Formats: sequence, structure tokens, C-alpha cells
Amino acid sequence: MNVSWNIKLKSAFKFDLGANFAGVVWSALMQFVFVPLYLKYLGIEAFGLIGFYLILQAIIQVLDFGLSPTMNREMARYSVQPEKAPEARDLVRTLEAGYWLVGVAIGVVTIALAPLIATHWIRAGSIPVRVIQHTVMLMGVLAVFQWPGSFYQGGLMGLGRQVLFNGLNILFSTLSSAGSFLVLVLVSPTIQAFFLWLIGINALRMLVFAAALWRSLPAADRPSRFDLDRLRSIRRFAAGMTGISVCALILMQQDKLIVSKLFSLKILGYYSLAAMFGGGLSMIVTSVFNTIFPRFSALAASDENALRDLYYRSTELMAVLIFPLAAVLVLFSTQILQLWTRNTAVAQNAGTIMALLVIGSALNGLLNPSYALQLAYGWTSIGLRINIFLVCVSLPATWLLARHYGPVGAAAVWPALNAMYLMISLPWTHRRLLRGGAFKRYAEASLPLVPILLIALLGKLVIADFMSAPAIISVISAVLLCATAAAAFAAPSIRPWLISQIVRGRTSS
Repeated sequence: MNVSWNIKLKSAFKFDLGANFAGVVWSALMQFVFVPLYLKYLGIEAFGLIGFYLILQAIIQVLDFGLSPTMNREMARYSVQPEKAPEARDLVRTLEAGYWLVGVAIGVVTIALAPLIATHWIRAGSIPVRVIQHTVMLMGVLAVFQWPGSFYQGGLMGLGRQVLFNGLNILFSTLSSAGSFLVLVLVSPTIQAFFLWLIGINALRMLVFAAALWRSLPAADRPSRFDLDRLRSIRRFAAGMTGISVCALILMQQDKLIVSKLFSLKILGYYSLAAMFGGGLSMIVTSVFNTIFPRFSALAASDENALRDLYYRSTELMAVLIFPLAAVLVLFSTQILQLWTRNTAVAQNAGTIMALLVIGSALNGLLNPSYALQLAYGWTSIGLRINIFLVCVSLPATWLLARHYGPVGAAAVWPALNAMYLMISLPWTHRRLLRGGAFKRYAEASLPLVPILLIALLGKLVIADFMSAPAIISVISAVLLCATAAAAFAAPSIRPWLISQIVRGRTSS
């Protein structure tokens, strides 16, 4: 890698990370504002159908065949090889055609299976089976337009267009969330109207993202073309990613799928609400991953010392970002749900589930820098082997725990799986890819957890049942702020930068 490109990578890091966080914060804000309103107009059972669609959406990601992360990696590699612009455009043309064909097939199959799903899988309560069937059919149409999203995201992220991607994502997230609410209020407070609006917005969204990706590709001296040779060049990495994606899907969605089979739509609604907080934490993790993975991929081929340094700093950054929020969400889960939904039944039924899922997502976040490192070197076999082992363990465990302990039992599997993954994957990765001092540096990245837990536990002792909602919000906010500051000062790589910023601020004033 030449020096100018290395400087470009470093200078753009903060802007890309800021853009990814802006997208995450805005998406979280949209959920925070509108989910309680959806719950108010639709009810918990209809919200359970939204939760089922999220499960369905995750399941069909198996058909991605590992191509969206492959797209990210290949675009990052092509971005430092401008002479290969025609090959990059050919790869996009080839994969884009395949994605849309698969999307149409997904929609057709989902619509065809809608009667079976409505009568034999979803356990209807007060919602008529006919309404559930029509809703599942709308889910099939929506899947057609949401399906290529990961492809366009992978391409834009690999090309370093995080700012553009997140700007568009914020726009369409606002149109989707606010528009859905207005449709429920002004047009029809039904789950069918909700999905019809999403179909229209996502159709427009995919057209805009397609145009953005093509405009971001480097210019070539000939038109792009469908070329199967481009697929052959990435088949090995894509095959490994396919196996990892299938296993990861099972590990991440098995609890929700089993809950949807064993329990009522109401229980699924509670579980889906709790899972949103674990998903929110995962969104932060993803924003960091989307920033570091293209850089890891570019540095892996040229500057291993810079890659090692960026890996350690990214791990510390991940810990500082997710540990404080995770601690607050776990220790104050019931209070947060009560304040958010103003529904005591939701808080009582979803609080423990939320805490367990957040713990699992926090552990998963710590794994992401090492996962990005593995993929940057094209080493997919480690993730595939570990995932296959965990799938064999987790499926029967989730089913048995759900049968005996209800949805809480199903949720308990997620943190256990990530703890096992952490203990197996990290030593293996460090021994092969990072020789010398890896364990010590990674242990340092975990130092922020100590002051975070102390501050969060102290805040837990302060809150009492008789306190008003504003007082509880003030305590939780203060705990989060103090825990984040303590974590930043405890992180060896972040502390010097933070102190320099404080000194600079005092000097300028």
C-alpha cells in the first residue's frame, strides 16, 4: 500500500466512524420514539407479527451465500487497485442480477407458504387467521425489496462511502418509521396498512441505493457486463462465508423461532420487544465493524504492523462503547421498559429476557474485531468450525430450556453461546494472526469493565420504587455518562487522546 493511501485510511477513519454512529443513533431514536406508538395502535399481538417478520428476514439471509461480506471485502481491495475498475464493475453487475432474482424467488415462496405459516406455525390469539395469512403474504412482497439491501450496503461500505450510505439510511429510516405511524393514525390502524407502507418505501430505497452504488464505482473504459469468472474468483471466500452465515443465523435466531413455535403471539411480542435492546447494542457493534473491516482488508495485504495496532485500538474502542450501555441496560432493564412503553406487563414479562439478550450481544461485540481480522485474511474456516460446534450444542439446549423455563430459558442460551465462542476463538485467532503480546493487549481492553460495573451497581442501589419517572431517568442517564467516562479513562489507548483533548480545551479557553 502506498503512503498516500495509508494516510487517507487514517484521516477518514473518524469521519466514517462518526457517520456509522450517526446512522445507528438515528435508527435507535426512531425505534425509541415510534415502537411504543406502534404498540399503542396495533397491540402486542400484531407487534408479534412484526417480530415474526424480523425472524423471517433473518432466516432468508441464508440465501445471501456469504456474498454481502464478500462484496465489502472485494470492493475494499478494488478501491486500492484503480487499474481493476472494469473487474469491479463486472462483479457488481453479476452479483446485482443474482440478488434481484433471488429476491423475487423469496417473495414467491413466502406468498405460497403464507396459508401454511398462518395455520400451522403462528399461534394466533385474537387476530383472525385470514389477517395473519394476508400479512405474511405482504411480508413476502416486502422481502423482495429489502433483500438486496445488504448487497448495496456491502458495496458502499467497501468503497468507503459510509457517509453517503448513512445519510441515505437516515432519510429512509425516517420515512419508514414516521410514515408508518402516520398511516396507522390517518389511514388505517391495521398491520396490513403498516406493511403496505413499508413495501412502498423499501422499493424506493432500493432504487436509490442502486444508483448510489453505481455512481460510487470507479470509472471504466468499457460498459460493465455479467461475468461468471468474477464469481469463480471469490467462490472460496464466499463459500466459507456462506457456512458461517448459515450457522450464525441459527445461533442468533433459534431462540426467537422456537419462541414463535412454542408460545403465543403475545409472548412473541414481549420477546421481540426485549430483543430490540440486544439488537440496538448489535447496531453499535455493526457500526464499528463496518468502519474497521474495509481497513483491515486493505491493511492485511500491505502493512501488518499497522493492522495489529488498529486491531488493538478497535478492540478497546468496542469495549468502551458497548460495556457502559450494556451494564445500564442489564441492571435497569425493568425500569427502562416501564419508562419506554408505560406498560407494566411488558416490563415484567420482558425485563429478564432483555437483560440476558443484552449480555449475549455485549460478549458478541467483543468478538467482532477478531472476526473482522479473520475475514481480512480470508480465514473463514475457524469461524465455520466453531459455529458448527455451537449449533450442535445450542439447538437442543434452547428447545429444552424453552420447554422447561419458558422464554427466559430460551434467552439464556445466547450469552452462554457467546461466552463459549469468546473462550475458543480469541486464543486461536491471536495465536495464528497476532504473535506476541496479544493476550496482554486484549486483557487491557477489558479493564474498563471494572469501573463500569462499580458505577452501575452504585446507581442500582440509588434507585427506589417510590422515585418519579424524571428522577429515574436522571439517575440512569448519570450512571451511563459516568460509566462511559470511566471506561474511556481506563482504556490504555483512548486515555492519552482523551487527556490531550481536555488539556487542549483548557488551553484554548
